[in-house]
Order: sequence, then C-alpha cells, then structure tokens
Amino acid sequence: MGTPEVPECLSRTASLSAFHETPLLPITESKVPLTAYRNDASLDRIFLGFREYYVDNGQLWRLPVVHKVQRQICFDPTLDHEYLLVRGHPEFNRAVTVLLLGKDSIAIVEKRADSIQTPGGNGALSMGAQFLKKWYSITHPKTAPVYISNPSWGTHTFVFGGAGFQDIIQYRYWDSENQCVAIPQMLEDLENAPEHSIVILHIAAHWPTAMDPTPAEWKQIAEVMKRKKHFPFFFITAQGLASGDLNKDAWPVRHFVTERFELFCAQSFSKNFSLYNERVGCLTFVSRDNNTLVRIRSQMEETARDTWFGPPSHGARIVATILNNPAFFAEWQENLKGMAQRQMLAKEKMKEELRKLGAMKSWEFITKQIGMYIYPGFTAAQIEFLMQKKHVYLSSIGQINVSLINSQNLTSVAQAINEAILFDGNCME
Repeated sequence: MGTPEVPECLSRTASLSAFHETPLLPITESKVPLTAYRNDASLDRIFLGFREYYVDNGQLWRLPVVHKVQRQICFDPTLDHEYLLVRGHPEFNRAVTVLLLGKDSIAIVEKRADSIQTPGGNGALSMGAQFLKKWYSITHPKTAPVYISNPSWGTHTFVFGGAGFQDIIQYRYWDSENQCVAIPQMLEDLENAPEHSIVILHIAAHWPTAMDPTPAEWKQIAEVMKRKKHFPFFFITAQGLASGDLNKDAWPVRHFVTERFELFCAQSFSKNFSLYNERVGCLTFVSRDNNTLVRIRSQMEETARDTWFGPPSHGARIVATILNNPAFFAEWQENLKGMAQRQMLAKEKMKEELRKLGAMKSWEFITKQIGMYIYPGFTAAQIEFLMQKKHVYLSSIGQINVSLINSQNLTSVAQAINEAILFDGNCME
C-alpha cells in the first residue's frame, strides 16, 4: 500500500505553530532611548535615564549597611532555603507596616492594618488592582472608575487595565506652565469624579514630575476624597530617599489613616535599599476594623497562592533585618540622608551651571523637585536634539536621574541642555 495522501489543509496546519497568530509587539516606548544609546557609537554618549542610584565616580552604589547585612546572612549557619509562607516573611510584613504607618499608628493599635510581601512594587500594585476589581466593585453596584495622575507611570494604567478595569481616567496633576503641582485642577477633577472612585496617589517624589503636594494641599485632597467617598491607593517607590526623612515621606498616608480612610499602599524597596534585582515590595492595607482586615488578608493570600505562591526570600530578609535591628536601622537612615543630600546638591549645581550659561528659562523649579529625578518638561524636539546632536539620552519622558550627574559630566550636560533650549527656541521663531 502507498502512503496515504494528507489533505492539503491538514498539511498546511501541521506546519504552523500553535502561536502563529501571536502579534509581535513593537519595542516599548520606555526602551527606545536606551536602545538608541546602546546603538550610538559616540565616545561622548551618556545615558541619564537609568533608575538606579549612582555615586560620583559613575558606579552603582550599594548601601554599606545592606552590604554588611548581606555578609551576615551569608555566613549564618542557621538559615535555610525553605519556601516562605504565602504572605512572605512575618518579620518583614510587621516591620514595613510600622515603617509606613508609624509605630503609634491608630490603625496598628486597633489591629486593622497589615502588609503582604510581594515581588516588587509592581507586584503590590497588581495584587491590589486584582483585589479591587474582584471585591470593591461588588460593594458598589457599578464598577468603580480608576483615576490616575496626568502625567503618570505607564505601568499604572497597564496594571489596572490588565486587572479588568475599563474606566481608567486621568486627573490633572502637573501645571507645565508654572512647573508645579496643579492643585486647583486636581481638586476639581476629584470633586467631579463619581463617588467611590479609586484614586492612585503617588507619594515621596511623584513619578514623573518629582514634585508632591504640600501637607496643607494633602489635607485639601483628603477632604475632597472623604466627601466623595473615594478609595485612596497610594504608591511609594523609595520612602526616605525623597526628602531624607522617613516620617516626612510617609506623612500623606499617615494623615489619611488619621482621617479614618480605608486604603491600600503599594511600596517598593529597590531604591532605598539598593536591592534592585531582588524584587522586594509589599502591599499594605488599612481597613475599617479587624474583622474586615482578616477577610482582606485571606483574599490576598489566595491571590498570592494562585500567582507566585511564595515571594523571594533573600531581599526581604535583608530589609527585615535592618528594620528590626536598632543599630542597622540608624545606619540605614544615615545612608538615606546622605543619598538625599547628594541628590539635592546635584540639583543645586545643575541649576547654577545653567544660570551661568544664561539659559533662556528659569530653572528654579528643579530645586523644588524631590527624589532622584529632575523633570525639566522638555519638548519632543529638545529630547531629539539631545540624543541626535549631543549624544545625551534621557528617559522616555525626559526625566534626568540626578545621581548620574557628577563632577566629570556636569558642565557638558548643562551645555547640552542649554543648546537644546536654544535650538527649540530658534525652531519656534
């Protein structure tokens, strides 16, 4: 007998991958500058968009206290490699809750606050978004809209969209003309938002503008949100690194707690512990009472079990050790103060350098911005000029990581920025 003939349609199907219709996504916008930088053959090229903290010699810095604790853990014969609990390190969860809310927080005293360890701040944001989509919408007849600042980190929109939220709205946050937080417009948008809306509030150096509301303005925001019954979801990427003061950076969350809000807060420990690749984060939740807290915690554990089952151990162990040891904690605070002071000094030096060059615009605003970044508000033409003509690459939204500004490149970067401003000004004439 001969070989049976295979129908043409079956033959064609058999030669295709089961995933042949999977679309190829274009390179993400955030990776465009870095890709261009890596393809640039110029010896003068410089990339100012990295997210890590660097010291003056251009090297990535590791906090001394973190290095010390890592060595201690490495040589501790009592430690093992067993799986963590679904909720992560209990000592970590307790310590980060206190770090955020304060040891005397009424929410901790009343046993209605807790945290769950997550793989980084994005893991915390994702867990919170999934929980709110599943349970917060049941509390209210219509699925609540999510309000995210404009501008904002693109991940916030992706995470809530991925969790199933359809109604994602931007509230006005940045006044580009006056280079400040647009408080009147922000309050107006929150006032006009439907009751029970979910509002994402990025604190301790808002991303990307590097400028936060003042305590008085936070009180105004809380008043509107309480009246409108909005749910606050805070996001903090580097407590202590924005101002150098852990308590000052956490003040907005603590104020909302004293105002009896239920809230979530996603937190990352990558930058303030220089543990970038360890993916250490947590989701802190404050509820109305202990009974509700227990219910929330049970659902968070279920979500974690269904996704990552147990979070990574090493980074969280380092954070927990430092936060729970008074000597290490004091040293860590000093490390943060030194980093924050160097960031502020770099901004002062950049402002002065631009002033000496006779820049066309005032740069007073950059010393009002906090944290690791400067948000200059460059136009697309200016960003393109910096890349193509001066080989200076920023983040995709034009941020500058000030820790990458050092004694070797300060003058050249300032000159490049000044030329970009002049170039764009001439183009607009």
